[in-house]
Amino acid sequence: MPRPLIGITTYVEESTRYGVWDLATSLVPSGYYELVQAAGGAAVLLPPDDPSRAAEVLGRVDGLVVAGGPDVDPVHYGAPRDPRTGAPATVRDTWELALIRASLDSGAPLLGICRGMQALNVALGGTLIQHIDGHVHTPGVTSWHPVRPVDGTRYASLVPQEAEVPTYHHQAVDRLGEGLVVSAHALDGTIEAIELPDPDRWVLGVQWHPERDRDTRVMAALVDAAATVPALVV
Repeated sequence: MPRPLIGITTYVEESTRYGVWDLATSLVPSGYYELVQAAGGAAVLLPPDDPSRAAEVLGRVDGLVVAGGPDVDPVHYGAPRDPRTGAPATVRDTWELALIRASLDSGAPLLGICRGMQALNVALGGTLIQHIDGHVHTPGVTSWHPVRPVDGTRYASLVPQEAEVPTYHHQAVDRLGEGLVVSAHALDGTIEAIELPDPDRWVLGVQWHPERDRDTRVMAALVDAAATVPALVV
């Protein structure tokens, strides 16, 4: 049997240097596709496209990972911009929100990572806290802290005990999007995982960065779900 094909959204950078070149680039840290591969899947990168084509693109893959990255523009959840919120990533926001909604409509398994979890919450009508302290200690350096699963959730069935996770974020989920439940917290109460409690749809978001860890349990569950989901109709 072929490995499930997992699409991974990409970072969009206006200036990336490699060799003699300095060009606009769509890229993703290698940890994302390496984690998909370690979990038994095959990975393909999904650069931005016309949002109207999100369902078409999603129909070519078996599951979706919405990667980390810059802050979601608060215009998407009706909030004024906090001065500590990063510059808008308009193209990426529009594309990823369209992909998330297409995934929710089609039943494609979905894992949101860091920004991806926040985008999932926003796509379902939720809001974000635009700045929290204590989850980034040194710019450019990943921190680790424990997260506690919420009993009875999909995440708790995968990781039933408190776990140390790699984290790097300054925003967090505030009001939950429609249908979502919390499935893990940090010790300070920050929401660290959210999911749809629907046994027929695999939708999970984690605030941390599993691609910077060796724990494949969450990604392996996505890959397993992608292997069994019925063929998508585009």
